[in-house]
Amino acid sequence: MTTAPWRDPALPAAARVDDLLSRMTLEEKTAQLYGVWVGASTDGDGVAPHQHDMSVDHDWDELITRGLGQLTRSFGTAPVDPALGVRALARAQRRITEAGRFGIPAIAHEECLAGFTAWQATAYPVPLAWGATWDPPLVEEMARRIGDDLRSAGVHQGLAPVLDVVRDPRWGRVEETIGEDPYLVGTVGSAYVRGLESAGVVATLKHFAGYASSAGARNLAPVRAGVREFADVTLPPFEMALREGGARSVMAAYTERDGVPASADPELLTGLLREEWGFTGTVVADYFGIGFLQTLHRVAGTPAEAAHAALEAGIDVELPTLKCYGDPLPAAVRSGQVPEELVDRAARRVLLQKCELGLLEEDWTPEPATEVNLDSTGNRILARRLAEESVVLLDNPDGLLPLAPDTRIAVVGPRAADALAMLGCYSFPSHVLTHHPEVPTGIEIPTVLDALRTELPDAKVTFAQGCEVTGPDTSGFEEAIARTAEADVCVAVLGDRAGLFGRGTSGEGCDATDLGLPGAQGELLDALIATGVPVVLVLLTGRPYALGRWHGRLGAVVQAFFPGEEGGPAVAGVLSGRVNPSGRLPVSVPQVPGGQPWTYLQPPLGLAGEVSNLDPTPLYAFGHGRSYTAFAWESSDPDPVEVGTDGSYDVSVTVRNTGDREGAEVVQLYLHDPVASVTRPDMRLIGYQRVTAAPGEAVRVTFRFHADLSSFTDRAGRRVVEPGALELRLAASSADVRHTARITLTGPVRVLGTDRRLRCDTEVSGAG
Repeated sequence: MTTAPWRDPALPAAARVDDLLSRMTLEEKTAQLYGVWVGASTDGDGVAPHQHDMSVDHDWDELITRGLGQLTRSFGTAPVDPALGVRALARAQRRITEAGRFGIPAIAHEECLAGFTAWQATAYPVPLAWGATWDPPLVEEMARRIGDDLRSAGVHQGLAPVLDVVRDPRWGRVEETIGEDPYLVGTVGSAYVRGLESAGVVATLKHFAGYASSAGARNLAPVRAGVREFADVTLPPFEMALREGGARSVMAAYTERDGVPASADPELLTGLLREEWGFTGTVVADYFGIGFLQTLHRVAGTPAEAAHAALEAGIDVELPTLKCYGDPLPAAVRSGQVPEELVDRAARRVLLQKCELGLLEEDWTPEPATEVNLDSTGNRILARRLAEESVVLLDNPDGLLPLAPDTRIAVVGPRAADALAMLGCYSFPSHVLTHHPEVPTGIEIPTVLDALRTELPDAKVTFAQGCEVTGPDTSGFEEAIARTAEADVCVAVLGDRAGLFGRGTSGEGCDATDLGLPGAQGELLDALIATGVPVVLVLLTGRPYALGRWHGRLGAVVQAFFPGEEGGPAVAGVLSGRVNPSGRLPVSVPQVPGGQPWTYLQPPLGLAGEVSNLDPTPLYAFGHGRSYTAFAWESSDPDPVEVGTDGSYDVSVTVRNTGDREGAEVVQLYLHDPVASVTRPDMRLIGYQRVTAAPGEAVRVTFRFHADLSSFTDRAGRRVVEPGALELRLAASSADVRHTARITLTGPVRVLGTDRRLRCDTEVSGAG
């Protein structure tokens, strides 16, 4: 039997794909450019924007005779037993391969933002909690486990991570981001990509680009970012995740910038991404994003025009279904409206990726080689560790924490006894199960109340809800006050309810008017403090909230950003002292609800000054976090030195644990540029290192600063290193500088290319 060249694994992938394309009809080529979403809701209460009016009817049996590019969310659309889901996906793939002339399976994709978004799968902490760990290797390990679970279920592509940098914390999707600093987002996000890709799963970077800079923090609102903000804040995490993470897919953002939607922007998706950065993978549409070019952006008059604009810009795959790349596209090609070369370009990229994934091999089988267990013991252990590292102790002024083991504790608040308080909007229980109230959660999620009772079995623990997450009802205050008055300490567990499109206080389409605690929770906290009993505030949220109203009135403040299924025990462990808190803020915590929008990346005019009565200085700064032990930082500020604009300089600090228990410190390196040709952030993170030390132990951290890390976009749009004075600031947060090294860059202005250094290398050694 003669094997067609495209089936020959000995040939280069490009030659195989070229041969295959030459044999395909126009309909067969376009079929590789869209997905199909079986079972998606069209009742107006879905999990994607405008899902109810963007869905397309199709005849499955007829459709798959052309082949199929992608299968959309076989596990993430409705609750399905994982073992049955694996078999159902395999059957669907068999039908696809048997129906088409070439027998090519579809790429199956799923959401995996905080774990595989499937029933009975591990719900890990949300990305904002990853940022709070400042621990990229741990995030990489988590992503590898997520990737292994996806592959065990027959899934090839994961729609994660989110690399948007927080610009306004009122935005509902802050919980999905890693933080407000591009270096933190880039390093942690790249670690996630490496982990997912190491499992053989295609990581999809989103949302490219600018989505988080929407005006007024409204979901899908126009992006107001200028050229330099876009280049120096928005884009670096994507570049790092491509260069250092090896991501093989990018998702185009919904938003538009300066009148051009990302999904129709060839300068972004082709000029920058492919020609400048050298990306060779696939670009996929955010769900219905191509159709939105017609219905929301109004830059296209028909689905065919939208398809043309997206293809020309560089979008290879329409997700989640075939509204524009389905029947309208081949008809537009035949009428001469769309050049067939654009279809061939996209189909070649898709088929090359399928070749990489082994989907063109004759012996390919849809049945995974391993049994599926989506919430293994190993997963839960890792989820617990990640949650524990992510909890941030914001304040503990009088040492109220850890709690005494035999104390009387009143646990109060709407988040204390609700398992969903632990989960973000892309966890399966919050994302999908809300539409299936008859179905159990599928995973064990201890609440803070249950976990605290387990953690402190000798304590007398009582509970009162006090109020709902939202709404003005204060009828529960009386019981909450009574329970508190009977206790030695009150643990007030407040925060968000994750949801979608207004069905929660945090999550996609759940944007906030200000940064005040939702509903009557602030009033409840006032009432609890008024009892005179010390109050420990525990926040389970998807964004930072303004806490200045209670500053100096609380016994302690603990922040957890949707810490996942093991978040309850992690928080309880911090309260009991079993866990020494080591999380650091990935976002600033404001003083007052209207003191934002603000992140620490501000030029001089963005800081507090005499020209305005509003002080935007945060209550707790980016990078802040406390511990139950103490650390001394030992370094002598060196004499100023000169370094070439292409040179490097080592700056070191010794961190000594001076307390009586093991703990972790996060050493942060910031850059201050006193004078530049354009305004620069007063400080910006360029390096960090998390270190652990036993009592009395000292650890030396050395940062290898390279001049490339001082680069920025100049007035001509070039990325440059300018000569002049710089300060390298070793700090425990953006507001807590411990030591400063002053250097002067000498020599000519250097114009950098895509080979510039993106990361500050670090070295950790013992210091006696």
